[in-house]
Amino acid sequence: MRDMPQRWGIAHIYASYNDTIIHITDITGTETLSVASGGMVVKSDRMEGSPTAAMMAAKRAAEGALEKGLTGVHIKVRGPGGHNGPNTPGPGAQAAIRALSRMGLRIGIIEDVTPIPHGGCRKKGGKRGRRV
Repeated sequence: MRDMPQRWGIAHIYASYNDTIIHITDITGTETLSVASGGMVVKSDRMEGSPTAAMMAAKRAAEGALEKGLTGVHIKVRGPGGHNGPNTPGPGAQAAIRALSRMGLRIGIIEDVTPIPHGGCRKKGGKRGRRV
């Protein structure tokens, strides 16, 4: 008995300290299959970036993707990055990945796609840096 063919997609997870956004697309990354964020699943603003909210959002996004016939996802994790944002993803990233795998989606490659500046704008803080 042969298995059903695998249908892969990409889960783009943007995890900052204020919110977590899970965006599941097809393998090319052009067609959106489902989107959910921390702000869609919790009431209070301070909870949006928490691991709990990320898990609930990932669960909601995974349900939408499974409905459309997806069986596995490659994961692209992104932190705020840029020339003065933190380069580390927020607390919701790991929770979201764990929730996606728990929903029955197979997980392929996990990749960090945080934007890293090279050159670009001058950092804030003045000539002598930030004096503490």
